Amino acid sequence: MSFFAILIALLLEQARPLAHDNRVHAGLRGWARMVRRNLDTGQSAHGWTAWALAVGVPALVAGLVYWGLWQFSTVMAFVWMVGVLYVTLGFRQFSHHFSEIRLALDVGDDAAARDKLAQWLQVDASSLPRTELLRQVIEHSVLSAHRHVFGVLVAFVVFWVLGLGPAGAVFYRMAEYLSRNWRARPNGAPSEALHQAAALAWQWVDLLPARVTALGFAIVGNFEEAVASWRGDAERFAPGSDGVVLAATSGAINVRLAPQLEMNGTAEDADSSLRPDPQLAHLGSVVGLVWRTVVLWMLLLALLTLARLVG
Repeated sequence: MSFFAILIALLLEQARPLAHDNRVHAGLRGWARMVRRNLDTGQSAHGWTAWALAVGVPALVAGLVYWGLWQFSTVMAFVWMVGVLYVTLGFRQFSHHFSEIRLALDVGDDAAARDKLAQWLQVDASSLPRTELLRQVIEHSVLSAHRHVFGVLVAFVVFWVLGLGPAGAVFYRMAEYLSRNWRARPNGAPSEALHQAAALAWQWVDLLPARVTALGFAIVGNFEEAVASWRGDAERFAPGSDGVVLAATSGAINVRLAPQLEMNGTAEDADSSLRPDPQLAHLGSVVGLVWRTVVLWMLLLALLTLARLVG
């Protein structure tokens, strides 16, 4: 059932992507704001309580509705699972940014590409050189693919195997959203305690999904280089699990994403520094890497589903 639910959800999301301001996402954001406003006192214990409620309640509702429907009709339960995956999983939640930037770069309009990157990341990208622009596009596209697709898939499958239906997809997406939205700001809201709770929780939540994503990239890309980069250079790319994903990407498509290290005034001749700088062709390599990984995990899930049906 899980294989067909994921497949249908992905097809629906490609055919009819959700609007950014859709009611489901708006409702979940409103729930997170309400929890923060009522429980954010600046104390660590309250920060963890707020995070548990903000993430746990929507995930619990998704699981309970699934089981309630299952008692009456497996078809209704399946439809609910597809619906939950439809609002939590998919490329179209971010891929339009990548497509617009790639199109601008294809026609040589670097200024437009910088503007679109700035709109996507909400930063000033007007002075970025072309190489850095390409690096930023690759990094954020890969991380977005992980957080919106592969990470959701892993969390969904783990919770589904445990008998919790689609709760894992909601759990993962809410944890990822809070890790971004509950960052401490100068005005004191959210508090530092709430920020630390959301950030630390996200590190644990994404621990397994990030490594599954990195493994998938290694299998469908340059396996030896991806694994070597993952094991030896992950901390150079980004802190936490993001570094694992980016390091595996760098090796899998043979592109230098991490900056060179400086030692004794000279650049470190690490393996990643010997890779070529990002070029326009690497954007196509990223697309191929991501789609091959999707096919890989869907085939594996199909085999597991078939084995379960036969057994």
